[in-house]
Amino acid sequence: MTAQVDTGRSNQKQRTRTAIVAAARELIGTGAEVTMPAIARAALVSEATAYRYFPDLPSLISEALAGAWPAPADALRPVADSSDPVERVAFACEFLLRGILARQGAVRAMIAATITRPETVATRPGIRFGLIDHALVPLVDTLGATNPEAFAQLKRDLAVVVSAEALFSLTDLCGLAPDEAVASAVRTATTLTEAAVHAAGSPHRGDA
Repeated sequence: MTAQVDTGRSNQKQRTRTAIVAAARELIGTGAEVTMPAIARAALVSEATAYRYFPDLPSLISEALAGAWPAPADALRPVADSSDPVERVAFACEFLLRGILARQGAVRAMIAATITRPETVATRPGIRFGLIDHALVPLVDTLGATNPEAFAQLKRDLAVVVSAEALFSLTDLCGLAPDEAVASAVRTATTLTEAAVHAAGSPHRGDA
């Protein structure tokens, strides 16, 4: 009898957790502002219950976003046969930035949380690095081989450009429309990549 009760409680806990994650995903999909109270209401549970299952908003959003982004190789499938790193980077940047716009309520919530609680940075989705690594495959044997530090710096630079923080700075602080902000970020990313390609192909590329 005790085993049945324990099983019933475990099943109820799992159903509650699943309902909270599902509600978060639905809210994220609308692009609306994402808060724990809103998620709790959508899941038909109390806010206290939601916090019991997820101590902080980033951990809930991170779980809700799990699976929302395809694997980097799948995301880059349209340019999989391209050997042009500039073309691949441009595609990866636009893919990621438009995904950020579509989920901006959740992304903004995670940014706000990680500003006030830096220890939660580890729970944030890290797809941009996977996408950039895949996009830069054509440069591995040139710049990556001749100047690994320059190659690593390019990846770091692209990670800064292709980020939610950069995108929202362009829309909020610079007043650009979302499409303009995406285009601006993609231009910057492609310029950085073009410079790296040029350095890899120059006579003194090892000193770049």
